[in-house]
Formats: sequence, structure tokens, C-alpha cells
Amino acid sequence: MRPVGRGGPALAATLTIATAGGLLAVSEVPASAASSCASPVYKRQFYANTTFSGTPKKTDCDAAVNENWGTKIPASGLPKDNFGVRWTVTRDFGSGGPFALPVAAQDGLRVYLDGTRKIDLWKNVSSTVKKTVNITIPSGKHTLRVDYANWTGAANVTFAYTPRTTATVDKVKPLTPTGTSVAYDKATGKARPTWAKNNEMDLAGYRLYRRLKGSTTWTRTATTTATSYTDTPPATGDTYYYEVRAYDKAGNESTGTADQAVTTVDRTPTGAPGGLNAKVSTGSVALGWSKVPGAAAYRVYRASAPQGPFQQLASSLSDVSYRDTSADIRQRLYYRVTALDTAGNESVPSATADTGAPDTLAPGQVTGLTAEGTTAGNALRWNAPSDDVEHYEVWAAPEGQSDPDGPDLVLGTSFNDFRAAAGTAVTYTVQAVDAYGNISPASEAVIATRPAPGDAAAPTGVTVTPHDSGTELTWAISVDGVMYGTRVYRRTDASAAWNRVGSPHATLFSDTEAPAGRASYYVVVLDAQGRESAPSDVVSVDRITPATSTGPLPPLLALSTPYTECTANDCAGHGGPGQAATVTMTRPAGDDRVIHGYQWRVTGGAYAQTTDGSLTWTPPASGTYIVEVATVDVYGRVGPSTHLTFKVA
Repeated sequence: MRPVGRGGPALAATLTIATAGGLLAVSEVPASAASSCASPVYKRQFYANTTFSGTPKKTDCDAAVNENWGTKIPASGLPKDNFGVRWTVTRDFGSGGPFALPVAAQDGLRVYLDGTRKIDLWKNVSSTVKKTVNITIPSGKHTLRVDYANWTGAANVTFAYTPRTTATVDKVKPLTPTGTSVAYDKATGKARPTWAKNNEMDLAGYRLYRRLKGSTTWTRTATTTATSYTDTPPATGDTYYYEVRAYDKAGNESTGTADQAVTTVDRTPTGAPGGLNAKVSTGSVALGWSKVPGAAAYRVYRASAPQGPFQQLASSLSDVSYRDTSADIRQRLYYRVTALDTAGNESVPSATADTGAPDTLAPGQVTGLTAEGTTAGNALRWNAPSDDVEHYEVWAAPEGQSDPDGPDLVLGTSFNDFRAAAGTAVTYTVQAVDAYGNISPASEAVIATRPAPGDAAAPTGVTVTPHDSGTELTWAISVDGVMYGTRVYRRTDASAAWNRVGSPHATLFSDTEAPAGRASYYVVVLDAQGRESAPSDVVSVDRITPATSTGPLPPLLALSTPYTECTANDCAGHGGPGQAATVTMTRPAGDDRVIHGYQWRVTGGAYAQTTDGSLTWTPPASGTYIVEVATVDVYGRVGPSTHLTFKVA
């Protein structure tokens, strides 16, 4: 090629293309006017020389450097040979990284990054020259400039800058997205995080992550190329955090955005109650089930068929037991229980429990009835029928009385008639009753007479002390009396017959066969004729070892504010001296015995009795206190105790 002179016209026409009403409008502007080109569009300048001197003949915008003018002039006012074209663009490269710069040109080509030359093919050639240069572009905004010169012959030029996206080359993480926010719709339970578009040229998309408050584990919930996403977090009433991360085509992931919190509505019920059982008792059905974590209340349903329909019997029980006194126990009944949380969400029903086929057969006749008169009353004992017996009815007809008294309701197979008058013969019969109210025939009658006390005075000062080896009793006798022997009686049920357990010739007795749990004792002294004195005062004791009791199961305990029950890892003090503490008792689940009340004490103090479902006690001073409570049934049987611990600040 031969060089071309630098002469030429000073002004030329410039074509500016703009949209007007959907059509292309062409206007003529001075050649020196510069167009404003929005990045990443290039500003293109045409020069009538190859040194890019003087005023450009034309300035316009170009979306890409990709021209093949051949031997024609590239723009009006330019010479056919010896002209130059310059493309310039300033853009945000995001996090930057490795880029490839492929070029092809005939004739000269130079590429600059922020004024630093990166490619130099500045030669007059007769064919197109191609080259690719790999460079690293820093993050942020940078300026690319492409200078092209045609001296003679055909003119063509291409240039591009493209990210290198293979994982072995690109190790640069994208920039963290900005402008994050999140909206939550309580009606639909949907969260919509939004964020600003990332400037990465090799961006592949965005990943949305969510975590529960208090957790450090993020769960990816979505991958998207959009700048928003609609997510449905668990409707549990908990707080969840969202963050967004950008990732590029090489798989590099940015750091997460600032956490965006939403507090969800609670539409998630607890699990269904388990362990539901239904047991028929006289005139009612006793239900019991297991406590459900997170449950604030329970609902009970009943049906006369396994498939329903189920009728609601109780809507908001705090207890884990229920007695259906409206049940017709002459038909088979089906029950279900659901749990309610504090937000009112109801769980799915429990497994169905039923009462079984009604029993219409009466229990067998009571046999082996015996009666023995003692100064403490008439002691009755009998054998249990093989049938399922719920309780027994004891009838007593004193001598000279045609209609018997009673019945006394007894759970066990013995009874002490302490109301019998001394010296009066009483005729007794016993009948067995099952849960459906079926009554057996009366047993054979027996007669007993309660003797009057003998001449000896009753023992006094009876004490009872439990030991691992047994229970020790001591007592005193009258200084004026002569002791011809003693007898010790024991029972473990408040209505049962007394059993003679020893006849010591001293004022000391060790009951080595004492049962676990509660036992009651009295002592009598024999006179010269072998007659028993009046009974001493009754004394009772709880043997903890072995820890087995015939009484009801222990109740569930709950403590009111301002105090808090201690746990294994937390025993912080609450409240203070003089502030009353209230403990509520919930009857044991599954125990169908009639509960009479509770026996309680605080930190080693004396036992007290209450028939209420709560007790109130005022701590006298700061310290740690233990409240021990046991359930007492209508026969006075005391079950094993349970306790709670709280600390007074």
C-alpha cells in the first residue's frame, strides 16, 4: 500500500440515527459534534487521517467493532484510503477477571486498556491479520480504546472482549449483589426477596438462601436469573433470614448479601397426640394420652362408629386426661384427640381408641368371705372373682335391723367396718361390680361382732420410723397397767381390713416385711383375759425403698410466675421472698381412679393435704426450694411423689 496525504475537507456531514414515533429519523449535524453513547455502546470517531489528529469527520455510536468496508469509504467526507476510526467505551466490569481480546484487521490495529496498549498490529498489510490476547481486567470501571488505520486497499476490522469462563482459568468471585430487600405477605405466607442487577459480564445467575433464626446453616431455596423470587418459608411463626449470592459461568459464588429477616405466620400445628386409651368405668369413660411438645390445649372427639362422624366433647383442655360422663357405656364408643398450639392451629387427630364391645355379663359371685371382730372394727376379707371387677359393694345389717346399710364402695378385697358398734352382731354380704355396672349375686353372709376394749389402756406415743431393712415402731404403755402382750396391725389402703403383723412382748417392733409406699399402723395391749385394748392412734409412714406404691400415679406440676422451674441447665433466681408461688396439679393421665386430692410439702417440711388443683406457698427467704406433691385417691391411698425445683432470688 502507498501512504495517502492528510488533506481533505474541514467539515463533513454526520448522520445521527434516532427513533421518532417508531421510525428512523436522520438529521445532519456538524462533523465536530460528539454523540452521547450509553455504555456498553462504543463512541465511534472517523478521521480523515491515520494519526487521529484534528477534528473527527464523524462521531456516532456503535454497538460492536465489526466492520468490513472493503474498498468503499466508511463514511461521507472520508477518503477511500488513509483514514482512521477510533472506538471508545467506558464500562463497569464488575469483579473483573480474565478476558480474551480477539481481533482481526486489515490494516493497522491498536487496543488500549485505560491508556495502556495491550495489542499492537500497526502495519500496512495486504490481508487480514488475526490475533487473540488474554488479559486480566481489574474490578470496577475501565476504558477500552480501539484505534484502526487503513492505508490502502480493502478495510475491515473486528474486536471483542469476552470473559474467560472455564473453572481452571477464572478464580474471581462475582461481586455481592446490592439493593436487597424482602416483603412478606401474611395472607399467602409468601416472601419475596428482591435485589439489584449485578454488573458481572460472565454472570450465570443468582442463588437464594434461607436460614432459621438461631441457626448457622443456610438452605438454598432457589436459583434464578431474575432479580427477585417468591419463596414460601415454613409457616411456623419463626423468623427466617434470606441472603442472595451471585454466581458466574465458572461456578464462582459471591459472598452473601446482608441478611433480610421475615417473621412468618404460624400455621403449623403440633404433632398428633399419642398413646390415647379409653377405659370404661362406672357411668363414664376415662381417657388418657401423652403430652405433646408445644401443645397449649387439647380437643376430644367421640363417635359411635369408627369412621365417624366425630362430635367434639371438649374444646380446650389443659390436661392430658378427660372423663366422658355423658358416654353411653352400653354401646361401643370411639374417641380421638387433637392438640392445639398457642396460635390455635389444630393437629391431625390421634389414632382412634375405642371402648370395646359392651359387657352385659355380671361378674361371678364373691367367695371366701370372712369377718373378724377387732377393737378397731370388723375386718372383712374375700376372694376376687376371675371376672373384670371395678369395685365391690359391702352391705352391713346390724342385729335387729331388717334392711342392710350401705353399700360401702371398696376397690380391694378387704374392708374394715370401723362404724360397727361394739357388742352388736353385724351380718355382711359383698357383691362385685364391673365397669358397665353389672352386679354379681350377693356372697354368702357372714357375721362378726366388734368386741368392747379390754381392761388394758391403749398404748400411747406410737412412733414409726422407716429404714431400709423395714419399719420400726415404738410406743408406751400406762405405768399402772400390766402388759400381757401387744399386737401390731398394719394396712396400706385406707378402707382395707387391718392385718396383724406382730405380737411383741415389748414396746418395740420391727416390721421387716413392711411394703414400699404408704403404710398405716396401730397397736393394742392385751389384758389378763387376752382381750385387746382400744386401738392406739393410727400412725402412717412412707417407705421410699423400694419405690413402689399402690396409690395413684403422680400428677403433672406447673409453676406460676414470677418463678420459673429449674431445668438441668438453668436454675436462675426469679421473684423474691414474700412473693407467693403457685403450683398447679394436673391429674395423671390414664389413671381412672377417683382422685380425692393431693399431699404436698416444701423442702423437707411437714406434709399438708389439699383437694384443690393448685397450692400457694410464700417463700420466706432467698434460696432453692423443692415442692413435692403426690396424688391421693378417695380411699386415702397416696401414690409416688413428683417434684419441681425453683430458686428465689
